[in-house]
Amino acid sequence: MKTVSLFAEWDPKPDFRLGAKDIEGKLTYLGSKVWRNPRIEIVEKEVPVPGPTEVLIEVKACGICGSDVHMMQTDKNGYIYYPGLTAFPCTLGHEFSGRVAEAGKKALNKRTGKPFETGEAVCSEEMMWCSYCRPCADGYPNHCENLQEIGFSIDGADASYIKVDARYLWSLEGLRNAYGEEKMYLLGSLVEPTSVAYNAVIERGGGIRAGDSVVIMGSGPVGIAACSVLRRSGATNVIISEPSEKRRIVALSMGATHAINPHEVNPAEAVLEITKGEGAKIILEATGLPSVVWGDIEKIIWEGKTINSTVVIVARADDRIPMNGEVFQVRRANVVGAQGHSGHGTFPRVISSMAHGMDVTPMITKKIKLDQVAENIKLLQKDLNEVKITTIPN
Repeated sequence: MKTVSLFAEWDPKPDFRLGAKDIEGKLTYLGSKVWRNPRIEIVEKEVPVPGPTEVLIEVKACGICGSDVHMMQTDKNGYIYYPGLTAFPCTLGHEFSGRVAEAGKKALNKRTGKPFETGEAVCSEEMMWCSYCRPCADGYPNHCENLQEIGFSIDGADASYIKVDARYLWSLEGLRNAYGEEKMYLLGSLVEPTSVAYNAVIERGGGIRAGDSVVIMGSGPVGIAACSVLRRSGATNVIISEPSEKRRIVALSMGATHAINPHEVNPAEAVLEITKGEGAKIILEATGLPSVVWGDIEKIIWEGKTINSTVVIVARADDRIPMNGEVFQVRRANVVGAQGHSGHGTFPRVISSMAHGMDVTPMITKKIKLDQVAENIKLLQKDLNEVKITTIPN
C-alpha cells in the first residue's frame, strides 16, 4: 500500500544529551534538538496484519495537524520545529477515522464488550500509553513513561490501512444516524484534535462555570475546537484572537462570540472592553508563539477583575516565556501545560457532544489525496486561509 512517510537526518545539536528514554539514531523526546533536513516520500509498505488484540482499519479520513507542519518546517540550520517525541522514518497521520477491516479475537469493542465486527466505524487515540508505568497507574496516560505516538514515533494513518490495539479505539456508530456515513468519517477524524482542545480547557484548565468569559489565542483547529467546547459548556464570551480573516470566520461559525485581529487592535484591550473589564477565566495559548502573546495574556490577568484565571499552554513550541511572577501571585492566577487527549473519558464525551449537535466539520476547508499531502503540508507553513486539510486515502 502507498504511505506518506517522513525521513530526517539524526544530527544532534552540540548541547543535546541523550535522555534515558532516547534511542541513539532513532528516537528522541526532543525532536527539534536532533532531526535535520526533513523530507517526505511516498513509500510502498505491506498492509499490516493485526494481532489478537489489534484491529486493522481501512482509513477513511486523516487530517493534517500543525505538528505535521512543524515536523517539516525548519530553522536556518535545517532543524525541525517540532519539539517532541519523534522517530524517523515514520508514516505520518494521527487524526483519523476508518472502517474495521479485520479484528483479532481479543480485540474488544468498548461499546459492546465483544470483539469488533467488520464494518464498524471507529476513531483512535494517537497516544499509545502502556497502562503499567507510574503515570498511567496514577491516571495520567498522556504522560506515559513508555509513550509511543501514532504518526510521530510509530507508523500513522496517511495510508490505506493502519493497525491499532483495540484499547485505543472508540466507536463512531453513534454519529451515523445524525450525520450519514461520509460526514461521520470526516467528523471522526476531528475527534482527536477536538479531544486535545477538551483536555486543555476542561481537564487541565479546570473547566468553567456558565457565564464565564474565555480567550483563545490562535485559531488553528485546536483553538477553533476549543471555541465549540467552551461555548457548549456555557461560556458567555468566547473571544478568539487570530490574524487570518478566514479562520476568524470559521471560529465564529463554531462557537466564538467575538473574533479580533491582533494586527489591527490590541488584543488585551479588546478583551477587557468586550468583557467590560472582567477579563477571562481561561486563556488558551494556541498560537505556538507564547513569547509573542504573553504580554497581552498578563495584561488581561492584571487589569481584569477575574481572580484565579488559568492560562493553558496547548500549542507545542520550543520557545521561552518572559513571565512576570508578580502578576500571577497578586491575581491568584495559574499556568498549566496541556498535552494529549487520553483518559478522563475525553474521547467518549467529545463523541457524545458531536452526536448531540457539536458539528466541528466546518473547520475542514480542503480535502486532498495521499499524493498531495507533502505539498499541502508546505502550503500550511505559509497559508493561514486553510484551517483543516483532510486526506481521503481511499
